Amino acid sequence: MAGDDRPIIVKKIKKGHAAAHGGAWKVAYADFVTAMMAFFLLLWLLNAVTEEQLKGISNYFAPQTVSRTTSGAGGILGGQVMGQEGAMPQNSSAPTVNLELPPPVMGKSEDEKPQDQSGMTDEEYQQMQAEKEEQVFKEAQRVIRQAIQASPDLLQLKESVLLDNTPEGLRIQLVDNERQAMFDSGAAAMTPKARQLLELIGKVVMQMPQQIAISGHTDSIPYSRGADYGNWELSSERALASRRALLDSGMPENRVARVIGKADREPMLKDDPRSARNRRISIVLLREHEMVPTNDGKPAKP
Repeated sequence: MAGDDRPIIVKKIKKGHAAAHGGAWKVAYADFVTAMMAFFLLLWLLNAVTEEQLKGISNYFAPQTVSRTTSGAGGILGGQVMGQEGAMPQNSSAPTVNLELPPPVMGKSEDEKPQDQSGMTDEEYQQMQAEKEEQVFKEAQRVIRQAIQASPDLLQLKESVLLDNTPEGLRIQLVDNERQAMFDSGAAAMTPKARQLLELIGKVVMQMPQQIAISGHTDSIPYSRGADYGNWELSSERALASRRALLDSGMPENRVARVIGKADREPMLKDDPRSARNRRISIVLLREHEMVPTNDGKPAKP
């Protein structure tokens, strides 16, 4: 054994578990779930809006093109905005309004008639101008309704906006109801939503040549502030506050023909003079041309 110099090698084998799995798969799975949730949320939102609103959104992200659809550049969500050329004013509190109306109807004398209308009588010419004005009024009604419908902030006020044609002109009424008021109770301070609504209406009215008349109305509940202040003063101050809101929206001061407070003398609901709907602001675009009576003595249109 003395001549055996070979070293003794001891081989030890360590047994144990394999290295633990990493957490990268969890991150990838979380990203996948988040993407799927965003995808289904997008599908739900696309299903919740109308086709007109989808077209408007599409046109909004392509402002360099001019769309001919009613909800694109010619509507409330178009790529064009109101203002001077090159300016891009933004107002997050109110929807963009772009109104494509027929040419303004302005009063003209006999010498200013176009050549192709020189053979018309005065009655025929006035009738033609009145019909054009009626067309402009109808288009303004459509645009106002569409703008309110497309604004999430103003959608709840759509029942408070009444539009109708009267012998005096196009009448726009902002009416109180049991859930929504245009002014603070017993005061002439306008609510934020009412001011936003008036700004929208002002943008439409500014694109039309007619002058406007503003009147304030109240219900018949007696005012309790004192003997020297009542519904006459309150209705007048609210009409003046509406005028200031329209001027703030950019309307020229000379467009306002008159501002009147009528208290409770012209209730909307005559059978219920205390109703909240009797409290309202009326804005009338005054006609420049009257309909010519027909042969039976009745006007051609109401």
